[in-house]
Amino acid sequence: MEPRFHHRLLHTVFLMVIFISVHSSSHHHHRRRLLLEGGDTGLVCDPSLDFENVRIKNAYIALQAWKAVIESDPHGATDNWIGSNVCNYTGVFCSKSLDNPLERTVAGIDLNHKDLAGNLPDHLGLLYDLGIFHINSNRFCGTLPRSFLNFKILFELDLSNNRFTGSFPHFVLALPELKYLDIRFNDFEGKLPEELFNKNLDAILVNNNRFTDNLPENIGNSSASVIVLANNKFTGCVPSSVTKMTERLDELVLRNNGFDSCMPETIGKLKNLTVLDVSFNGLKGGLPLSIGGMVNLEVLNVAHNMLSGDIPASLCLLPKLEGFRYEYNFFVNQTNNCLKLAGFDDKRNCFRERPEQRTRTQCMKYLSRPLNCSDFGCPGQQPVLPLPPPALPVPAPLPPPSPSSPPLQPPSSSQPSPTIPPPISLSPSQPPTHYICPPCDQRPITCDHKPPSPSPNDQPEPPQFPPSIGDDQD
Repeated sequence: MEPRFHHRLLHTVFLMVIFISVHSSSHHHHRRRLLLEGGDTGLVCDPSLDFENVRIKNAYIALQAWKAVIESDPHGATDNWIGSNVCNYTGVFCSKSLDNPLERTVAGIDLNHKDLAGNLPDHLGLLYDLGIFHINSNRFCGTLPRSFLNFKILFELDLSNNRFTGSFPHFVLALPELKYLDIRFNDFEGKLPEELFNKNLDAILVNNNRFTDNLPENIGNSSASVIVLANNKFTGCVPSSVTKMTERLDELVLRNNGFDSCMPETIGKLKNLTVLDVSFNGLKGGLPLSIGGMVNLEVLNVAHNMLSGDIPASLCLLPKLEGFRYEYNFFVNQTNNCLKLAGFDDKRNCFRERPEQRTRTQCMKYLSRPLNCSDFGCPGQQPVLPLPPPALPVPAPLPPPSPSSPPLQPPSSSQPSPTIPPPISLSPSQPPTHYICPPCDQRPITCDHKPPSPSPNDQPEPPQFPPSIGDDQD
């Protein structure tokens, strides 16, 4: 048989298999859209295989397509991906279908920490009953397939600690039931879309990527209890709208970016916040007095900024505050209560009669500069006039220790997966208009096998500040 004719025959047979398998299912499945409008993987179901229902058959096709583009499987995670009983495959979990309890379906994928290398094929969209998709701590690369739009009941998406690239995957925001979004430790870049903070998510974890530009001003619209944006390249203002999340926000981590403004004066409205980390930025001005009203605050880190003035006395009296880091700033006054906090660190500030402080010249040079927070153009910021610089003694200058900024921990097997919420009712929506699969005569995208993902000991480079306020200048 002529090779070209044979290729086209396989293409036709495969499309017929997919068409029949889906259109013979329930009326609900007629709403689903197949993925193979323009491609061919050479996958044909063995006619000797017996599938318990069409959903399982579609899952078999999707998982075999995925296995075909996995380039490295050092632990043999997919070795048993053979045969029609996909519910026995490693990392594949089945349960009763939500719209037909008499049928089993693939409800979850959990391949965390398998060190798999490869990419994600469009055929994964055939797993349209997925509730969770966890593939953290692998070596998957490339961009995410738009066929993820078929995941109409997906509520947990964990792609962290891989090598995915491209802009923020906007289409995941069209997933109607998504609550937990974790894309940490990848190479996504560009702006964060405003739609991210309008979506009803409980967790937004996008740290350790390459995101840039200002944060969307509508961040305060978010329903998330945890927002972690650390170790990116965000700049500009900390939006004052964050203070709108008074009832729901529990953790806000903006560490190691390029924010260059004053802190929102109304930050103290976040009464339920337990963790606030804005360290390793270029924040200026004083700590807002309202911060003393954050009665549930347990951890506060403002170290390695350009903050000045007094530390509010009420701050160090907060009933639940356990950790307060404020080294490498230009603070001038603090109370003894701050010194009593466990693990406090006040070095390289402008405190009188405290060891390891900046020199008098450094402090006077920086504190004498006029500062008006409204000059940064941040919406909602009120002007804050600088305090006159205090008379400072000249402490004996000491060699400055090297600043360090350990990154947030990459996903670990010791961290439990988020609690799975109760079953979610189906809410059909309009399917996407067009999907294209890669031609079968092209090899899968070969990823650059870089060294393993960041370890907890890796350290991002801290932001660089102007030489005029450098630690080694007199």
